[in-house]
Amino acid sequence: MAHIHYKNDFTVEVFVVHQDRVLLRLHDKYKIWLSVGGHIELDEDPNKAAIREVKEEVGLDIKLYDTREFTLKNDHFEELIPPIFLNTHAINDVHNHIGFTYFATAKTFDVIPEKKDDMWKWLSKDEVSDMSELEPQIKYYALKALETLGQ
Repeated sequence: MAHIHYKNDFTVEVFVVHQDRVLLRLHDKYKIWLSVGGHIELDEDPNKAAIREVKEEVGLDIKLYDTREFTLKNDHFEELIPPIFLNTHAINDVHNHIGFTYFATAKTFDVIPEKKDDMWKWLSKDEVSDMSELEPQIKYYALKALETLGQ
């Protein structure tokens, strides 16, 4: 999706875990390993965006990790699953993303990539730890997702 705002856009990133492995993908534009994610559309909340982005990019159905103690939902109110982390990061000199970081589980390793040439990996804790090319926050979030959702 195109940028909604000149200065800041809201985004989601999801660290998907299945059987003690976390999914990372090579970003096609930036050529760095990241979680699955993207922009929050104008007509959706962050939870719906997280689920949609994972389905679109890697074809997986996920369950977001839910830390809520209060889950009221009625005609005019819904308590959303909160992100595990919340950050801001520069995309260029004038544009930032405000990122909602979620953890989630999948029931399969069967990735169906959005684009034929997409690259992705399911990684163990040791493999994540050994990836020197990972951005520090990606490594931290991936290891924390494995610690939180691993078996």
